[in-house]
Order: sequence, then structure tokens, then C-alpha cells
Amino acid sequence: MTKHQALTITPLPQDSELCELQAMLSRCMQCGTCTASCPNAQAMDLTPRQLWRLVQLGQLDRIFESRTFWMCSSCYTCWLRCPRDVEPTRAMAALKRLAGEHDRASRRKSAFYRAFAGNIRRYGRVQETALMSSYLTSLASPRRALEFTPIGMKMLGKGKLHPPSRAFAGRLELLFRKVDEMEERT
Repeated sequence: MTKHQALTITPLPQDSELCELQAMLSRCMQCGTCTASCPNAQAMDLTPRQLWRLVQLGQLDRIFESRTFWMCSSCYTCWLRCPRDVEPTRAMAALKRLAGEHDRASRRKSAFYRAFAGNIRRYGRVQETALMSSYLTSLASPRRALEFTPIGMKMLGKGKLHPPSRAFAGRLELLFRKVDEMEERT
């Protein structure tokens, strides 16, 4: 946003989930720790810090245009490091719910979100190598895939990448079927 663009604040009902989210994010001091801690920040169009500011201002249109909240992998690193205990992971989950309620088109989840959910469904837990393979394949862009090389090398160096294991496969299938059933009704 340029300094000459006017800020518009969306009026919100007092009992809305966004109002609760704004109250929670009012503790945010815009330090940027959440952004610096996020392993997916480089793939986000807005930093988490920028997103929190838009929530505080009630700019729903700008929030729902963003793919940032869909990119959150719920690793809780931001929450653990937040000096104000703002609970950014919970805020991202709330934004996903709000997007589905307010904008039917945003129910079309990002490629990362679909790959993540598919990975959990298939393996019963996150299998990082299979997740990223699926996600990068869905992008159909070798150049874009190469942008993830530094983070992949960092994860490999820390022993965070493992070959896929089917030890927990199928354990969450009933849950996923119920979600599919509920989504068909809406």
C-alpha cells in the first residue's frame, strides 16, 4: 500500500468472529517476530505482520484477496516466539474459517493447503518430502520449485526431512470423510 492510498475500515458487528480476532490481535506490537519465524513467509504475498494490521483495520477485502493465511502450516513457531502471546496460528485458522463463511470463492483453497490436507489424509501425519513434492508438482513451474531449494536444504541439514512412512495411514480417513460430507452440504 502506498502512503497516498486511503485506508478504508470495514464496519463489523460486535459479535463477529473477526471482532474477537481483532481483540486478540490488538496485543500485536508489529515487531515482526511471527514473520521472521515463519518457514513459509517467503511464499506469502503479505507477511503475517502485514496481515495482522489489515485485521486490526477490518479490511476484509484485502485480507481475503491474500493467500497468506492459506499458506500457514500450523507449525506454531510464531506462537512460541511471540513476545505478546498473540497466538498467530489460531488467528490464521480463524481467517481460513472466515474466508469460507464470507466469500464462497475463497473456499477454493490454495495449492499448498490442498497438498497439505491430501498429505495428512494419505499418511496420517505430515510427510514433508511427499508434501513438498505434491505441492511443487501442482505449481507446474520448475522455476518456482527451485525457489524452495534453500529451505529444503536447511530442513535436510536439520534432519527434518524423512522418507514417507505409511505407519499412520488411514487413521484419519473417517474424519476426512465427515469433512467432505459437511463441505458438500454447504
